[in-house]
Amino acid sequence: MYGEILDDKYSRITDEIQKLADKCVMNSTIDNSLYKKYEVNRGLRDLKGNGVLTGLTEISGIYAFDINKETGEKTPAPGRLYYRGYNINDIVRGFVEEKRFGFEEVAYLLIFGTLPSKDQLADFNCLLAEYRTLPPSFVRDIIMKAPSTDMMNSLARGVLTLHSYDNKPNDTSIPNVLRQCLLLTAVFPLLAVYGFQASRHYHYRESLYIHIPKPELSTAENILHMLRPDSKYSELEARLLDLALVLHAEHGGGNNSTFTTHVVSSSGTDTYSAIAAALGSLKGPKHGGANIKVVQMFDDLKEHVTDWSNEEQIRDYLQKLLHGEGFDKTGLIYGMGHAVYSLSDPRAEIFKKFVENLAKEKNREHEYKLYASIERIAAELIAAERKIYKGVSANIDFYSGFVYSMLDLPLALYTPIFAIARMAGWSAHRIEELINAGKIIRPAYKDVAELRAYMPISSR
Repeated sequence: MYGEILDDKYSRITDEIQKLADKCVMNSTIDNSLYKKYEVNRGLRDLKGNGVLTGLTEISGIYAFDINKETGEKTPAPGRLYYRGYNINDIVRGFVEEKRFGFEEVAYLLIFGTLPSKDQLADFNCLLAEYRTLPPSFVRDIIMKAPSTDMMNSLARGVLTLHSYDNKPNDTSIPNVLRQCLLLTAVFPLLAVYGFQASRHYHYRESLYIHIPKPELSTAENILHMLRPDSKYSELEARLLDLALVLHAEHGGGNNSTFTTHVVSSSGTDTYSAIAAALGSLKGPKHGGANIKVVQMFDDLKEHVTDWSNEEQIRDYLQKLLHGEGFDKTGLIYGMGHAVYSLSDPRAEIFKKFVENLAKEKNREHEYKLYASIERIAAELIAAERKIYKGVSANIDFYSGFVYSMLDLPLALYTPIFAIARMAGWSAHRIEELINAGKIIRPAYKDVAELRAYMPISSR
C-alpha cells in the first residue's frame, strides 16, 4: 500500500528532529502575560469574547444578544442567523413546507443577494448541472493517482489541479471569478465522493464505484447517488442531507475559513488558491472537523456508560471530560458551546426538530434520547463549572455527526460535506471582497524579542 512504500523521512520522528523540535519550543514560547500587557486580542476576540471588527458584509449576520437601545446593555438571547437579511428559520420553513430541496436556493441567495424566482432557480439548477462534470480523464489521472486517506487534502489537491485546466485561471474579474465559483460549487461533491471511493479502493481494497451525477437530481441527492453502491436513498435521507447543506452554507465573515477567504482574496490571488486555503482552515478540528470529535467522543462515552438512561453515569462521564480526565483529556465536551451564540445555536435547534424523525426511520431512537440527555446535562455542568457569562448550548456539530452516521456517511466525508455546503458562502465572500477591493488584509504583530548583538560563528 502507498503508506508502506514511503521513505522514513516522510513519517518517522528521529532523535535529531525531536531535539530540534524542543529547541523550537524553547525559543518560540511567548510569556503569556505579555498578551495582556500589550492588550493583544488573542484569536481576534476581546476579553468579553466579542470578535474584533475587521470588516463589513451583507452576506450573513449572527446575533446572540438583545441590546437595550437606551443603555446599550447586552442580554444573552436565543441565537439568530440571517442569510442576506432573511431569518434562517423562515428560509428553511419555506422550502420544507413546499417539499423542495433548499441548498440550491440558498446558494443563489448567498451569491447573488436575492431570492430566486421559480424560473431563476430552475435556470440556476440547469447551470449547476451543466458545470457538474470534471475534465476528461481527471478521475483517472488525478483522483485515482496516489489517493490520499485524508479527504480534505484530496479535495484541496483537486481544487488546485483544476487551475491547470482553466484557460483564465488568474483572471480576477467578477464574471470570471463567478464562473470559477459556480464551477467549484458544482464539482465539489464529485471531488469529495470520487476521492473517497478511490481511497477506499486503493488503501483498503474495497470495490470501486464511480457513479456519474444525474442532472435532474439536487446536490444532496447526487451525493447519496454517487456515494452508495446501489445509488439508493430514501426521500427523508436526501432531505435531511439537503437541510445539513443549507445550515452549513454560510456563517458570517468572521469564522476561520471564511475570514481566510477574505484574507487570501485581498492579496489578489486566484480563486483556486483562495478556496484551497479555505479548505485548509476548515479541515482543523477546532473548525470544520469538530463534528468528527463529537462522534469520537460519543463512541468513547458508549464504552464507559453502560446504562444510557442512568443520568448519574452520564454526569460522572461528563465531569471527567471537563476535568481533563476522560476521552482526549482536553477538558472539552465537544459540540457544546460556540464562539458567538449564547443561549442557543439556531442551526442546532432547526436540526434537532428533524433528527428525531430520521432516528425513528433508522431505529435509533434510543441513541437520539442519549444525545438529548447529554445536551441538557452538559449545559448544566459547563455553566456550573466554567461560569460562562453568555451561557452555553449545543452547536450544530453536536447533532450533525449523528445525522451523518444515520445516513451511513463515512467519517472521512464529514468535513468535506461541510466544505461542499460552505463553498456557497466562500464564493459569496470572495466576490464581495473583490467588489469592495480595499487594502490587503494585514493585522499587526508586536515583536517582543530582546535585541541581541550578532556573534561571529567562531564565538558561538
